[in-house]
Amino acid sequence: MKDTNHDWDVIVIGAGAAGLSSALMLGRARRRTLVIDAGSPRNRFATHMHGVLGNEGTPPAELLARGRAEAAAYGVRFTDGTVEKVEDTGAGLTVAVAGRPPRRTRALIVATGLTDELPAIPGLAERWGRSVLHCPYCHGWEVRDQRLGVLTTSPLGRHHAELLRQWSDQLVVFTAGLGDLDVATEQRLRARGIELISEAVTEIIGDVTPFTVRVEGGTEIVLDAIFTAATLRPHDDFLAPLGLARTDGPMGSFLSVDVAGRTSNDRIWAIGNVVNPGANVPMAIGSGAMTGGAVNAALVTEDFDAAIQPTDSWPAVAPAQFWEERYAGSDQVWSGRPNAVVVDLASQLTPGRSLDLGCGEGADVAFLAQQGWQATGIDISPTAIQRGSRAASHLGLAPHQATFAVSDLAGWQDAESYDLVTASYLHSPVALPRTEILRSAAGRVATGGHLLVLSHADFPPWVPPADRHEHHFLTAEQEIEELALDPDDWEVLVAESRPRTTLGPDGQPAKLDDTVVLLRRT
Repeated sequence: MKDTNHDWDVIVIGAGAAGLSSALMLGRARRRTLVIDAGSPRNRFATHMHGVLGNEGTPPAELLARGRAEAAAYGVRFTDGTVEKVEDTGAGLTVAVAGRPPRRTRALIVATGLTDELPAIPGLAERWGRSVLHCPYCHGWEVRDQRLGVLTTSPLGRHHAELLRQWSDQLVVFTAGLGDLDVATEQRLRARGIELISEAVTEIIGDVTPFTVRVEGGTEIVLDAIFTAATLRPHDDFLAPLGLARTDGPMGSFLSVDVAGRTSNDRIWAIGNVVNPGANVPMAIGSGAMTGGAVNAALVTEDFDAAIQPTDSWPAVAPAQFWEERYAGSDQVWSGRPNAVVVDLASQLTPGRSLDLGCGEGADVAFLAQQGWQATGIDISPTAIQRGSRAASHLGLAPHQATFAVSDLAGWQDAESYDLVTASYLHSPVALPRTEILRSAAGRVATGGHLLVLSHADFPPWVPPADRHEHHFLTAEQEIEELALDPDDWEVLVAESRPRTTLGPDGQPAKLDDTVVLLRRT
């Protein structure tokens, strides 16, 4: 997988039942998943959910809070925001969020729901979700045997009326929305004792139940609840420039999706009410679970395809092989001087045990050892480790002062914790699970210890465009967000960009910017 090619494996837009369900599945599948939440679920007006097995009567907000915590436990990240646009770059997607930096992702799940636009009748919207209702299965039991009304808004209102008769025999149907009522329909409704009122509703009066419905001509009818069908507006305008296929039907125009929720764009899925206005909470949860699995399966296929199909910019070489050939192919790769940021920040800390990930030829390890740290450096290249060990010995450092070992960076096997873990320029032109390595390293930091991540903010100016592989350099804020560390356990001490001057291959001075993040484990 081209692990450094995108900010995220999957971005989920929407944190309702459908979005959280898909995020939970993806988190458990170890996918880097970000949920962007605008904070306006469709059922926010309801106080309780019904027909949700195991959660009968649970407040919707409570279910979402639990779902959020469950997904977060598997590494899913959350951010507030409103998506303004999605662009297809060919190799992935870019998601523009209002007031935030754009996010890049390999796949997108749209679970943004819809808006119920009610008829412009005074008093109707104010009672929405309390005594103005839409779904008999969601609310019918709670108003059973009471005085109910159906405010029709289209010919589909006849079906609504027939359904509601199951919950009460005191049913009034306001038929103006049905158009011209034919004799057969009128007889069918009256046959079950339904009262029909042809005058249009003009106002809903009263702040509590029961309330009064006033119609043209001034007639007033007292009811305990009224059901109506709103005009449905799916929240998918931000996808319009992509020209995705749509399906038009009696309930409106919705994105076309297959059984797994995939749209006409191979990287975009859509679930929940944004594509199925009739989906209740259990249906939304189910569709989210199915789509989460389907998206992971699609990425798995892409991962394997990428592994066997090398490109010009991403050689299909294992990281250990690539970096060993890089070190073995020259007498010296790096300058042999410790990094200035490591020197500056580590000098302000009390020496203890340190671990340098991807230590290269060992300059930072040797510096820390000279400052009194019990320093360990690991790298996947045996040649780099041999050079680091030799350099430390030449400086008179004993093995217990500066220890070097060849190891996979995410799989360093020891039982120790460290007072300082450093990772400098952990970038790679071949696939390397950088985020997994850094998260694993964070787990080795002792309480009160520090994690220092130093990275490039961009390619050095001497690297020609043709050699710039597809790598997205993170800002300090994005680096912290990518790490997904518990803010209750970690304190941000430094998060900034620092300029530095170095010599380019031609021996001329060049200015570079580095991203510096220093965290303390509380």
